[in-house]
Amino acid sequence: MTEPIIPNMPTPEATIVVPEGKSPPVALPPVVPSRSQTTQNRVAEISSLLNALEEAASESGLSACPPEEIATEKCQRDNLLTEGRLGIVNSLMKALRFKSPHSAAHCLRVALGCSSWAEHVGMEKRDRETLEFAALMHDIGKIGTSENLLINPNRLSPQELASIGRIREMGLEILSSCCGDDRILEAVRYVGVRFDSQQSTLPLQGVNIPLASRMISIADAFDSMTTDQVYRPAKSRERALSELFEQGGFQFDHSLVKQFAEMLSQKQSAFTDQASEHWLGKKVAPLSLPWEEPSALSASVSRASDPIEQGPVRSWFEDKLINAMHDGVVFVNAQAKITLWSKGAQRLTGVTGEAAIGRIFTPSLLDMCLQTDQPISDDACPVAKSLITNMQVKRRVLVMGRQGQHVAIDLHTIPVHSPDGRVQGTTVLLHDAQPEASLEEKCEALNAEVTKDPMTKVANRAEFDRMLALFIETHQQAGQPCSLIMCDIDRFKIINDTHGHQAGDEAIISLANLLSSLCRTGDLVARYGGEEFTVICADCTNADGAGRAEQFRRKLSEVQHACLGNKRITASFGVTELQAGDTPETMLRRSDRALLMAKEQGRNQVVQLGNGMEIETKKKPWWKFASLRAQPVVETSLTSAVPIDIAIEKLRGFVSDHQAKIVSTRENSVELEVSSEHVSYDRRKGDHHVIFHVGMQFSEIRVERSNNLGFAAGEYAHTKVDIKIRPKRSNINKRRKADMADRARLIQQSIKAYLMAKESEEVSAQFTPTVS
Repeated sequence: MTEPIIPNMPTPEATIVVPEGKSPPVALPPVVPSRSQTTQNRVAEISSLLNALEEAASESGLSACPPEEIATEKCQRDNLLTEGRLGIVNSLMKALRFKSPHSAAHCLRVALGCSSWAEHVGMEKRDRETLEFAALMHDIGKIGTSENLLINPNRLSPQELASIGRIREMGLEILSSCCGDDRILEAVRYVGVRFDSQQSTLPLQGVNIPLASRMISIADAFDSMTTDQVYRPAKSRERALSELFEQGGFQFDHSLVKQFAEMLSQKQSAFTDQASEHWLGKKVAPLSLPWEEPSALSASVSRASDPIEQGPVRSWFEDKLINAMHDGVVFVNAQAKITLWSKGAQRLTGVTGEAAIGRIFTPSLLDMCLQTDQPISDDACPVAKSLITNMQVKRRVLVMGRQGQHVAIDLHTIPVHSPDGRVQGTTVLLHDAQPEASLEEKCEALNAEVTKDPMTKVANRAEFDRMLALFIETHQQAGQPCSLIMCDIDRFKIINDTHGHQAGDEAIISLANLLSSLCRTGDLVARYGGEEFTVICADCTNADGAGRAEQFRRKLSEVQHACLGNKRITASFGVTELQAGDTPETMLRRSDRALLMAKEQGRNQVVQLGNGMEIETKKKPWWKFASLRAQPVVETSLTSAVPIDIAIEKLRGFVSDHQAKIVSTRENSVELEVSSEHVSYDRRKGDHHVIFHVGMQFSEIRVERSNNLGFAAGEYAHTKVDIKIRPKRSNINKRRKADMADRARLIQQSIKAYLMAKESEEVSAQFTPTVS
């Protein structure tokens, strides 16, 4: 296993062992410590101090990673990755975890992503190691930053922005004391510097910025966009990639953005395994197939325990009880730091547990107000008052709900004491005081009427078809996201052939029980057919759905089945989110395509497709109406920041999901026929399906880009798509003209979502495109 590059750290001298009965060697005269030895001693002192800090925190009950913030098995995996390869860097990572668990987890994800990227492009060993360590340490300066600043969900003041700007400088000071490699220090120095060098005082610009810095900046932004934050939910991967392409040539290196997108399109999970193998020198927790014995490594990982990471452990019953409660349940420790954030709290506030846990509970976190709409200052926090006075507090307040509007809740704080009478923290109950029922309650009432599959006791195929249409209609009307997960047991035929069909039935029942136990109230689990299952996730984005599918995958891979000789099984998952123009059929086909991609890329992984819902902000209509006779119903131009080859690949997904017929293709154009059956599920009974003719003209445009400094100015390749949609028949009943326009608009919206495009008018004010 290759050791990390940490210059000025010589190999320790070997300890001399004296055999029994032999005289010890003659003592040598004392040697004056060299500069390298002094550095080594200093590093040992730092390591000793960090270890003492870790032990003190463990004894006092301060946990860097409570189980709600990072699952136990994830912490064990993180520790293996860092301890196996990083030496002193591991101590710095643990120090960062004490300061900000969210930042430490972010740094590790960015480092793994960059390692996968380096594997994809075949980067040289030394360059790859520089990239990995710079990525892992790029936010280490947050150790010296105020905790209140790191968890502040509001707009930062000029003074706070200046403090944020100091993070990189503090990180360089920390690293320079234990790392003398100028390449690593230079890479960290330029992380986050814009490619066009706006607002930067550093001398290097554009391609002269270190390659590692440009790569880390892209991976850093991508992980930030696809992770839940207090101020916004996670974005889907495709939407995040679209934003990276839009900033190509400005904030990021355009050629590297395209390379990053190519890397993500190929075997996403396998790359992470390869990165872990490179760091550890062996696979992390390899999963045995049904006919294999569990590996010793995976067994050791599942039994491993780290008191710093685990924190207080709740029973399975307590977890199920808390998350099944309609009211929100929050627990904060004696320092007012959030250590528990239930599903009910997420439903009321729209803030996920991942984004909330580890932060200080303050009124500004939830934009808390009195009933008179007067904001509650952080100094008047009712939770802090309960901790100080050791008394219960009851108050009706307003908090910002997930719809962007204040909702009334009854807040009740209950101090929690240790056996010796000390205050350990306080439990915060959030009761919904709104009179109207929530979307989850409506879905729960519908879920009670589900027709069950006789073997697994989950919904059957017919009930799934009915409920999927109802979920789509309800969520589109409410303007809320909805995700669909499809999963399939890997190599199920071999299980049947090896252990018998009864054992195969037991495996199917086990998967159904696992999915049902991990789902929220209001979600729907259904057996789609054979060993294939679906999960409809209410009020769930693409990123959240992928996270939940990953949880299903991990839990399933850990279960040993007695009917299979204590072997384990795995499953593949495809995830998608409701998007514009979707019908139950198109959403199901897109999820099925994602599942097939997971199978093709090696099985036992999660693949997500789809761009999600996008709220239209333009007030004026963006389509043009004309006479239905020999004229398009909708005629518009779309512009996508992705290259033309990626746009065409996305169009293939539209054709497959909507069962469109390709009429003709030319050099740069395609003509399709799309039935209204596949773009509108609320069609009136008695209406006939309408066939639409969709003409699409693709062209590559060169977008002129420049900035105030005149740097990185030039032409960048975007994709322009001219669309004309008209009914195949011209003799349409006048009564149905408006309905025809609505259906054509749904087709246009769906194409726009698949291509990750915008209306050309939206970008014309910023850029001046010229057709190449």
